[in-house]
Amino acid sequence: MASIDDVIRLLEAARDHGAAPSPKKSRPSKPATTKRKPSAYSAKYAKAFKSVAPKHKKKNGSWKKDGYKRAVKQAHAKAKRMR
Repeated sequence: MASIDDVIRLLEAARDHGAAPSPKKSRPSKPATTKRKPSAYSAKYAKAFKSVAPKHKKKNGSWKKDGYKRAVKQAHAKAKRMR
C-alpha cells in the first residue's frame, strides 16, 4: 500500500505534467461594427411597449396569460396613434 506522501507526490506530478503553457493562437481582431439607428416607428413602439407592459404583467414580474401578445398588439396601436 502506498503512503499518503507517495499519493500526494504522484498527484502533484500529474498536475505539473499538464501545466506546460501551450502557445496561444492570436486571432485577428474583428473590425468594430457600428450600431444601426432605430427607425422612428421602432423608437415609438419601444416607448409604447414600455408604458403598456406593466398592465399585462403579474406582481412578480412574469407575464399574465396571453399578456405579452396583448401588450404587443396594444403597443402597436399606441405607436400608430403617436404619429
